[in-house]
Amino acid sequence: MIGMMSWFTGGLLLAQERAYEWGWGMHPMWGVWGIGMMFIMLLFWGLVIVGVVLGIRWLITQGKESRSDSALEILRQRFARGEINKEEFEARKRDLL
Repeated sequence: MIGMMSWFTGGLLLAQERAYEWGWGMHPMWGVWGIGMMFIMLLFWGLVIVGVVLGIRWLITQGKESRSDSALEILRQRFARGEINKEEFEARKRDLL
């Protein structure tokens, strides 16, 4: 019985021993896999930040009406009032566009 107990306790002691001990050295995740995971994490957060910024910009521009070109609008008003003729209107319009 004592022989059996010593075999059992010896087995437990061996089971507690770890074949690998990293100690205070570099963790294995700092190898190629660790660098790859850091890159993927930075890429993920970069995409999240870009998405949030673009979403906010899109929401801000939704409330604004589209602006017309003020120079072209003035040209149209002058043509409508009769200050310029059709040929001059078309020539200046081509210059603006």
